[in-house]
Amino acid sequence: MPVQDHHAFASIRTLAQGLRQGDFTSLQLTEFFLDRLERLGPNYNAVATVTGQLARQQAKDADTELAAGKDRGPLHGIPFGVKDLLATRGIPTSWGAAVMKDRVIDADATVVVRLRDAGAVLVAKLAMVEIAGGLGYKQANASFTGPGLNPWDTQRWAGGSSSGPGSAVSAGLVPFAIGSETWGSIMTPAGFCGITGLRPTYGRVSRHGAMALSWTMDKLGPMARTADDCGLVLETIAGFDDADPTSSDKTLQWKTPTRFEHKPQLAIVTDCDKHVQKDVRKNFRKSLEQLETFCQISEVELPDLPYEDVAGTLIACEMAAAFEGLVTSGDVWQMTAPEDRYGAHASLMIPAKDYINAMRIRPKIQAAIDGLFQDVDALVTPTLATVAYPNDQSFSEYRKGHHSSRIGGAANAAGIPGITVPNGFGEKHLPTGLQLVGQAWNEITLLAIAAKYQDLTDWHKKHPDV
Repeated sequence: MPVQDHHAFASIRTLAQGLRQGDFTSLQLTEFFLDRLERLGPNYNAVATVTGQLARQQAKDADTELAAGKDRGPLHGIPFGVKDLLATRGIPTSWGAAVMKDRVIDADATVVVRLRDAGAVLVAKLAMVEIAGGLGYKQANASFTGPGLNPWDTQRWAGGSSSGPGSAVSAGLVPFAIGSETWGSIMTPAGFCGITGLRPTYGRVSRHGAMALSWTMDKLGPMARTADDCGLVLETIAGFDDADPTSSDKTLQWKTPTRFEHKPQLAIVTDCDKHVQKDVRKNFRKSLEQLETFCQISEVELPDLPYEDVAGTLIACEMAAAFEGLVTSGDVWQMTAPEDRYGAHASLMIPAKDYINAMRIRPKIQAAIDGLFQDVDALVTPTLATVAYPNDQSFSEYRKGHHSSRIGGAANAAGIPGITVPNGFGEKHLPTGLQLVGQAWNEITLLAIAAKYQDLTDWHKKHPDV
């Protein structure tokens, strides 16, 4: 077979070059990844549905077009997967929940359509935490497909709620995937699994056809091997969509290599590595040394605002509205994680005044965070306080005494972008991550800084032995 094992961990540009050089066809590349999904996917509980029939037809179409000189761009002929909260016509869309595992939505999400129009090949719907974690899970076993297992150590969690995209990209089952984040669901699995993940600005990418957990906080974004890969995918899926009135018409174009008009100004969030594992801190400080070779680094303190309370209240109230029927019908008792069977009940009882007050405070958070970027291009922190959690412990038990910077709650409440890239290994040789957070609509700057960091390091080239 012309597709070699090392292609499982190749960048999008490398695979695209191989296609255009005639090293292999899209169909051969697709068969290669379909085989890995079928053969290795169950090892990580990473796959909800393999879309073999559709993928083979899309790959054949890509080969025909490329041979005829019709090139749709760098994603043409490249296989990918999507988190199973994106609707796909004729293919089950489960939202990670047993009660919906056979449900078919007769439509394609806008992101799926845009990737198809770019010639990309859909090979799988990828596993996720049930209802994207909105019901309040506290341990790894919260999906009918089983706990998301980390390819670096299957006794550890892949992260949620985009567990399948995280482990699938990390294990080389797909070159890239689409995940979603309401609060941490791209950053966590990307950080735990040692890949690159991008959370776009709220409204940058249409959410039409995606499960709504929180209408005012949900974001869709790429999870891939490199920042460059994420840039290529984001450029393809971004833009206004008539079917999503919250989507933006702001243009975005990603090019690499990027030339900086000025030396990027970074700011460390004060005490962001104070309560993290020792190796997480060590790797973060080493990353700062590497960033200092092309960036100016200062320090900034987050304003004292109730980020977590605001974000938590918004998510709980909007989830309760979205899934009231799941609770009142009794279907919620078919959830996998015991705590998910009753977690939504409390959210249904939150007073309207609490939601209104959270919405009133939110603009204050947005203004305060935006003010941090007057002289700063990006904030920098460790992605997570620890390496991936053990699957046989509650999350709180393992991370006791460790916690991340408050930037996660602040950034998601404000709707601003962030990117995580691998930056080393910690306990049990598990990946750690470096996080950059930017001003609204400033994804290109984050991508450029992350891509330059990856030019100077090789952590993104490391992969688990699968």
